[in-house]
Amino acid sequence: MTLEMFFLGCFAFGFILCLIAFLAGSTHLHLHVHHQIHGVHAHHGQGGAASKFNFGTIAAFLTWFGGAGYILVNWGGVGLVVILMLASLVGFAGSVLIFLFTAKVLAPGDIPLDPADYRVEGALGTVSCPVLPSGTGEMIFVQQGRRAAVAIRSEDGTAIPTGKEVVVTRYENGIAYVRAWDELTA
Repeated sequence: MTLEMFFLGCFAFGFILCLIAFLAGSTHLHLHVHHQIHGVHAHHGQGGAASKFNFGTIAAFLTWFGGAGYILVNWGGVGLVVILMLASLVGFAGSVLIFLFTAKVLAPGDIPLDPADYRVEGALGTVSCPVLPSGTGEMIFVQQGRRAAVAIRSEDGTAIPTGKEVVVTRYENGIAYVRAWDELTA
């Protein structure tokens, strides 16, 4: 195998990895991978803490390293050591650019998810569909800054009219059991 083919192979492999990453991200394909690279342990799901050694930076390094090496072999007219050094520098620069873009532009909007933020118990809301005696209705409440709706039943089986403020006391099988807010504050 020639040096030209080696660099072209690195470029093609890195480009294919980038393409796979792009397609997996645009189709919302999530691969839960637990990996360790050169003693640096990468934890997934820490929120905001991007590992410098990740799939994107490795794919970018390979692509830029391979592309720069291929160009230097064909048009550089320099020795192997110089080609490897320059290609490595270009690959490193490419991976740093990808990492910085990811860490500074894409990741700041990410916040870690806390399951407690999505609990319905204790939520205060307004009945939007009345609850008939021993029946089911609906309430609107605010969760994570957005309006949400949930099916409700009265805790004691009584009717609850539209517009009444209620509090969720328990949540079972997709149904929130509620009590009137004025009952709890009286």
